[in-house]
Amino acid sequence: MEDKVKYEMEFPIQASPSLLYQYISTPSGLSEWYADNVNSRGELFTFIWNESEEKAKLLSKKNGERIKFRWLEDEDSNYFFEIRIQVDEITKDVSIMITDFAEDDEVEEGKMLWDNMISDLKQILGSA
Repeated sequence: MEDKVKYEMEFPIQASPSLLYQYISTPSGLSEWYADNVNSRGELFTFIWNESEEKAKLLSKKNGERIKFRWLEDEDSNYFFEIRIQVDEITKDVSIMITDFAEDDEVEEGKMLWDNMISDLKQILGSA
């Protein structure tokens, strides 16, 4: 298996960090924009799209700030994906920071996918 490449993205978003955190950290919030449905049992989250299902383990979360998952298929690796809320100290501008991994030839596709998902999130929040 070839090594995956880490990539990061930043999306400015007009929403309060506390509201945003509900959308990135809860199964009901994530199923509004990230997947068709999301279930969780403790640290195990199941993400459902159409007929496919992927399981991820919750690695860490910091209330109001970030959440980090590892896909079970990547369990023996250091790969993860993280959704973080960043607030500019001076301007108070809010951004969503994405850290993810993809195989070299799939990075652009991964970025486009995040672009579309964050765009959906912005529409739900009325921040488009």
